[in-house]
Amino acid sequence: MPPRARVEVVRDAHFGITVEDPYRWLEDRRSEEPRAWVEAQGAYACAYLDALPDRQALFARIAELSRTIPALTDFRMAAGRTFYLRRDPGQDIPRLVARDAPDSPERTVFDPTSSSADVHSSIDWYNPSRDGRLVAFGISEGGSEDSVLHVVEVDTAKLVSHPITRTQYGGVTWLPDDSSFLYHRWAQLPEGAPETDRYRDSRTYLHHLGDDPEQDAPVFGNGINTSVELSRDDFPFIVLSPRSGWMVGFVMHGVQPEYTMYAAPLATLPDPPSIPWVKVVDVEDKVSGPPAPDLGSGTLVLDGDTLFLRTFRDAPRFKIIGLDLMQPDMAQARTIVPQGDSVLQGFQQAGAYLIIEDLDAGLSRMRRLHASSGQIDSVPVPIEGSISAWATDSSSGEVVLQMESWIVAPSVYNFQAAAPRLQDTGWTPPCPIDFSRVEARETTYPAHDGTAVPISIIGPRGLNQDGRNPTIVTGYGSYGISLNPVFRPELMAWYERGGLWAVAHIRGGGERGQEWHEAGHKLNKGNTIEDFIAAAEYLIAEGYTSPGYLAGRGGSAGGIPTGGALVRRPELWRVMLMHVAVTNFFRMEFSENGPPNIPEFGTVATAEGSKALQIIDSYTKICNGVAYPAVLITTGLNDPRVVVWQATKLAARLQAATSSSRPILLRVEQQGGHGFGSTQRQLDEELADVLAFVLQQCGGTGT
Repeated sequence: MPPRARVEVVRDAHFGITVEDPYRWLEDRRSEEPRAWVEAQGAYACAYLDALPDRQALFARIAELSRTIPALTDFRMAAGRTFYLRRDPGQDIPRLVARDAPDSPERTVFDPTSSSADVHSSIDWYNPSRDGRLVAFGISEGGSEDSVLHVVEVDTAKLVSHPITRTQYGGVTWLPDDSSFLYHRWAQLPEGAPETDRYRDSRTYLHHLGDDPEQDAPVFGNGINTSVELSRDDFPFIVLSPRSGWMVGFVMHGVQPEYTMYAAPLATLPDPPSIPWVKVVDVEDKVSGPPAPDLGSGTLVLDGDTLFLRTFRDAPRFKIIGLDLMQPDMAQARTIVPQGDSVLQGFQQAGAYLIIEDLDAGLSRMRRLHASSGQIDSVPVPIEGSISAWATDSSSGEVVLQMESWIVAPSVYNFQAAAPRLQDTGWTPPCPIDFSRVEARETTYPAHDGTAVPISIIGPRGLNQDGRNPTIVTGYGSYGISLNPVFRPELMAWYERGGLWAVAHIRGGGERGQEWHEAGHKLNKGNTIEDFIAAAEYLIAEGYTSPGYLAGRGGSAGGIPTGGALVRRPELWRVMLMHVAVTNFFRMEFSENGPPNIPEFGTVATAEGSKALQIIDSYTKICNGVAYPAVLITTGLNDPRVVVWQATKLAARLQAATSSSRPILLRVEQQGGHGFGSTQRQLDEELADVLAFVLQQCGGTGT
């Protein structure tokens, strides 16, 4: 048996809400007792999972499947060159590659595996210079995302700069001279600083190649320029464009979807205190983009004196507006692309055009807007699925994009915006796995309040709906993030055993626009949990599965639907899979990544925030003597997003509380984090553990 944790109750009161925390002591990661307990838990889980009857066969099959086709991700374009990350079959970590033209051979620009370090390294982000000659990139060890910035010369594959630490997310944008760039850097914390200061007081700096980065001047951030009002928790970036003489100060307020923006002439950059910043966008303008920065990609485009923006103000499915920076009055901004029936996901510039991605009933669509004439045309796409990666060249008008679906392998396409005919580049070979035996069904189910919630159900064709199919249903429902179709060849190991994989597009996500997000936000977060429960009830009612064959799955903020369903309806599940999940929300804001997430979940500092946190804190709702299902909890010791004690406290509480004999396991990844930067072997090992655990608990190996 795994070691039980001692109980030492701490009581907190939040605006009339009294909370008991019996395992607060596990939050002290510097003490020997918590470390020893976590190590013992991890060792027990490893031994248990390794001994499962299907585990070794599953791992062998998953490893075979995951290495059948190359994985291409994270495309960029510059000066006719296309860059992307590539992981070939048999490789654990992607490398950065470049092509001089669509029909040119690849060249390796940087391979993280060339390092002699014992701990694996991975590329977190990158951005090429305008002339495509240099690439700035961030690299970190062991899935920590603790990026160190380097610059590599494309033609020689040689590093040409001093390393720059504390550059998670990077935020690099190159200046017109192609020998200097702006980058975002976190503050150097003094000894003994609280963990919650990790993501505070960041700034954007100017770096000239060859200079000592410790002497780089800050150019945008708190306390630099009296025209800019920022808090300690704001993330300040600068966005530039080769088609404009303006620069935009792009401010993220933690994970809040609404941004603030400032504008100033690029020529004024050399004197940061005197830059004539003018605030052109504020939170009430509801300009929004992804919850992680990619230099405003999909949110804004700079073209001459016009700033194109994506906003949900008076348009919950989003629209594009154009703001004249010579007279930056949002009240006078022109509507360039009005709201439609689909969700406007994002847009990029390609020559004289804006290329727009829409989400239509979970499937990606494309449109092309001629920026000067305003004419909008549809661009036919070759796959009924998702655009999983795309990039444009703002000067030449060239576009490269990758499409895939739940059961169709990714293909990369190229086209010129002026003649938008998509051509398969041939960069990815045909998938040798026969997915014709697998089908994906898109439908809806009724939530507790009658709302129709989309669900994707993937599994073998012609299966019997007799309630005996082992089924994993996953959900997320936060930050307005959509769970779009993604091809995972390794899941054939699950389908071959008669397994179903379902994706519930629950409220709090972005599948139906900002209204869908707000319907599962803060005090509405109960909808996120109830939608997940209703997905399970639907799968059972339709005969896909039954409680004895059903597993729930959620990661990170997906701990809200899974944790909530676990404590509200424990009898509904045979297994609950909690991957680097948050469940103790009353304590989240006191961890490293807590303060930036307050806009999404709330804070104990307010009565309303405390009520919102009470809805989603499942750790404090675990009750003694309840027959909980089997639970597999995973964590990475290097996770910078969800602190490890979220997992350890959950495991300790469930192990002490459950009255069933079903296992509560804490799987610990010693050299892993939140999943970003994990090796392919780590991913394969974890999936094998998960599937073997579910099959064991369902009473067999499937059909």
